[in-house]
Amino acid sequence: MLNKLLNICTALSTEKDISLLLEKILGAAMDVTNADAASIYRASENKNLVFEIVHNKSKGIHLGGKSAAPIKAGLIPLFNSDGTPDLSRVVCNAFHRMETINIADAYNDSIEFDLSGTHEFDAANQYHSKSFLTIPMKNHESEIIGVLQLINAIDRETGEITSFLKSDELIVEALASQAAVAITNRMLINHLENLFESFISLINKAIDDKSPHTGGHCNRVPDLTMMLADAVNRCSYGPLSSFTLSEEDRHELKIAGLLHDCGKITTPVHVVDKATKLEGIFDRIGLIETRAEIIFRDIKIAQSNNLISKKLASDQHQQLIEDCNFLNHCNIGVESMQDADIERVHSISANYRWEDLSGKIHPFLSNKEIENLTIRAGTLTPNERLIINHHIESTIAMLEELPWPKHLKNVPEYAGGHHERMDGKGYPKGLKRTEMSIQARCMGIADIFEALTAKDRPYKKGKTLSESLEILGKMKLGQHVDPDLFDIFIWEKVYEEYAHKFLDESQIDIVDLNKIPGYNPPPADYQFSKGV
Repeated sequence: MLNKLLNICTALSTEKDISLLLEKILGAAMDVTNADAASIYRASENKNLVFEIVHNKSKGIHLGGKSAAPIKAGLIPLFNSDGTPDLSRVVCNAFHRMETINIADAYNDSIEFDLSGTHEFDAANQYHSKSFLTIPMKNHESEIIGVLQLINAIDRETGEITSFLKSDELIVEALASQAAVAITNRMLINHLENLFESFISLINKAIDDKSPHTGGHCNRVPDLTMMLADAVNRCSYGPLSSFTLSEEDRHELKIAGLLHDCGKITTPVHVVDKATKLEGIFDRIGLIETRAEIIFRDIKIAQSNNLISKKLASDQHQQLIEDCNFLNHCNIGVESMQDADIERVHSISANYRWEDLSGKIHPFLSNKEIENLTIRAGTLTPNERLIINHHIESTIAMLEELPWPKHLKNVPEYAGGHHERMDGKGYPKGLKRTEMSIQARCMGIADIFEALTAKDRPYKKGKTLSESLEILGKMKLGQHVDPDLFDIFIWEKVYEEYAHKFLDESQIDIVDLNKIPGYNPPPADYQFSKGV
């Protein structure tokens, strides 16, 4: 018996699932006392006792806990309508008095408790509830967190219902106390984990409020990362077939995904949200248009003073309109700038002059405006790109400062590697494929694919599935993303799973896999492991 109790105590201290923990507590108590039936009640915050598990061996009843059958019994109020403690019911009395109640015969007329509910159950189920052992579950803070009730101790030799022995009572009291401490500790851990994840959500919400155009990214990337990691875990073919992912591993990767861009909280919003090349605190294209108005005014004044002909004034005005339209087009940043386009920007700046209120003459465009308008692709200057890229360094620095527990120790590595490349040309550390975990490589693909398909960016439209997969395929060939993960991404149709959850219908087009660069067909006997 001693060994059995020691094994039970060890199991209680290591079990993480509260429902399974309660099952073990109840099973151990029934085993020690050879009870035929038992229940566990949990004390709720609104002053009720709630049925958690009900067992009855002879009736084959198993409700609540890990069973699929719900307990239909209602709540048991711990207090009367006038606010006084309810001491008439056995479980309520044990709760309030913090004392064990041992009843030898529930049908003895001298019993002072209200057992009408028990009698009704017996009549309805052809059962005879005789002996009761009701024990409050007191934790290390002397707080009652629940009540354990055992019914009908069975004599191991005769099979007759007998009363619960005092020696059994002492053992079960110790077991209930140990169980209460274990449950309290597990609930505390659960609360701390919930608090931690809520804190992460708070950070992401701050990034979202700061930049609504990238806020959704912080939530979609973790989802896609988990989709891909789970697909790798399922896949039994190829170089990654030995990769496994436990529930703890999944939790660690999820946390890393949620925190992968936490460094963006330090990035200036006018850089993160830069929708056009001239946008800063505001879009400076408006300043150029104002200068154009000044130049047009000067053209009209020169014409009215007969300094230039009407025809020349009209030609100059038309040219000014065309040049401004060209600069507006350059400002969008969607199409790449060719050498001729860059030369024309410089030419426009040199061809016009404008005069400020002090009489000083300026070129049409400042050097800063020329630098921005001649960005070859996108909207960011090299310096702004460095500012954006710095967010990953901030992410790593922030995460490495935290005292991660053992089961989360890889979070900084997973979160900090999503901008690395397989050929070592990524940032911030220039890691190669062999220097990165599979989880970090999963996040790299997720980060890219989410960015390609995202429809909430101010500077671009969300690409279709086929367009995004084509670009991702080119990245595979260019050693930007992991080729084996890319194959599983296609084989397991992770892109479809993600699309149905996050993309607009207009983005979900027909994908011809044979047209995707780098597409590697699975073997003929490959079994797709999960439908979408």
